[in-house]
Amino acid sequence: MYTPKHFQLTDEQEAISFMQRYSFATIVTATDNVPFATHLPFLVSKRDNKIVLSSHFAKANPQATEIIGKDGLVIFTEPHAYISPKHYEKETNVPTWNYIAVHAYGKATILSEGEQTAGLLAQMISNYEADYLTQWNNLPDEYKQRMMKGIVAFEIIVDDLQGKQKLSQNRSETERENIINALGKSTDTTEAEIGKYMSLLK
Repeated sequence: MYTPKHFQLTDEQEAISFMQRYSFATIVTATDNVPFATHLPFLVSKRDNKIVLSSHFAKANPQATEIIGKDGLVIFTEPHAYISPKHYEKETNVPTWNYIAVHAYGKATILSEGEQTAGLLAQMISNYEADYLTQWNNLPDEYKQRMMKGIVAFEIIVDDLQGKQKLSQNRSETERENIINALGKSTDTTEAEIGKYMSLLK
């Protein structure tokens, strides 16, 4: 990902926290030079000092088999905000966009259809809706097995993590304050969130 030095997000824990908060991401692979993407929820964790991304495809998704042993890219991005030049001190300026993105690269490993897939689903339920776990556990085993046969669970050990936070670091303090104040008043929650992230850099 193209990232000027002043926009680099180099703190690994900050990047992990961002991925965990905005965990509905896009996984991209390529076959015969043709890119293919799927939008999936991911669990983001650390194991043996490595970042691990876990999720599952629908079995009918061709990416579920094509990903094996190939380099994959998982893109985490959200929130973002349009930045008007009216916030700048000089008239000779143009609009831009502020955003945060994390790109995670690595090869996928397919999990077994039995215990490993069941374990991943339990982790995902605990992460996204812990109250549902009891209901899931009480469902008939035959039904759960049928549901699990329709998915392919996988994990990616991240070998390259690239973070970018384009938050007007190249602007003056006055201009940044103008932007933060404007975004803070926005009724758009994603814009307001960018304002909060900008405030954290102060």
